[in-house]
Amino acid sequence: MPYHVDSKNTKTNIKEKAKKEVKKEKMPKPLNKPSKTLNKLQKEYMKEHSKKHSKEHNEYMIKMMKLGFCIEQSHKLAIKSVGK
Repeated sequence: MPYHVDSKNTKTNIKEKAKKEVKKEKMPKPLNKPSKTLNKLQKEYMKEHSKKHSKEHNEYMIKMMKLGFCIEQSHKLAIKSVGK
């Protein structure tokens, strides 16, 4: 009996479905305007926050805050993309 491959169950289709699911999750809109530096509150917060999280996490958060995301939004995005 010949070996038949169902095109619906191939590995590539599984990867494509996973990509589509990721695309469905929309990135939240920034609450603030983009800026080149962090404000005083954000700097103070990051001093305490950096003790508990990795360097990559903190750098990602700073990048997102500069793009206009608030502290909570940037933290959630950093957890999703980089981890703790």
